[in-house]
Amino acid sequence: MRTLAAIAAVSLAALAACTTMDATPATHATALAAIDAALADSARGAEMSALDDGRKPAETLAFLGLQPGMDAADLFTGSGYWAQIMARVVAPGGSVTAFEPAQFYKGEGKTKIDALVASLPATTLTAFPFEGFTAPAGAFDFALINLNYHDLYWESAKYGIGRSDPAAFTRNLYAAMRPGGVVGVIDHVGPAGDTRAIVEKSHRIDPATVRADFERAGFKLEAQSDLLANPADDHTLGVFDPAIRGKTDRFLYKFRKPRR
Repeated sequence: MRTLAAIAAVSLAALAACTTMDATPATHATALAAIDAALADSARGAEMSALDDGRKPAETLAFLGLQPGMDAADLFTGSGYWAQIMARVVAPGGSVTAFEPAQFYKGEGKTKIDALVASLPATTLTAFPFEGFTAPAGAFDFALINLNYHDLYWESAKYGIGRSDPAAFTRNLYAAMRPGGVVGVIDHVGPAGDTRAIVEKSHRIDPATVRADFERAGFKLEAQSDLLANPADDHTLGVFDPAIRGKTDRFLYKFRKPRR
């Protein structure tokens, strides 16, 4: 089992820096223990656990402030990596909704994610049109978007994905969050410029674009972390290039919906 000391410095620093955070030191310690237990659960499987070194889930979720009892959303869930961890952290009393674009919710991928979700406590899967995300108003305390926000600027005839409106996405997400709710965004660092062209070429995005999109919708940037940074990354490379795949320079933002 990984030790809580490995994440305490990151998480306690985040707690000290975020004066609007609800967690007391006692509840924060409970959250750290829940995260640690979730990652140590052998039911996760070797394939999921093998991704931990690169994704740093313990430090990431501690920084963002996920706690037991929260209602959480895993947006663009993919393999369900984050939903699997989050479901074990928020239980008992909380829930996870794994959102997956309908364009990808089919075939073998659908079979795998359905089986995973069925094995998790208080977890459901919701398919949505890639270009038309919606969720119930005031449904979530916590949401995470891992390496997919940039795709709202992407179009693909191959996968049947038309033009999305990032502003509509962030507005709908804002409505879906409860007052004080947190949204974590992790993505590949890209250069400034024409966002759609950059995403089409490399699947990267300028962090300033993400911040502007979320702040325009009403979110406040509460904290940011270099936990997933890689200064050696060449931002001109596509994220699937073998030279950098799985090791890209990534930014981690913590946005909060104001209480009023």
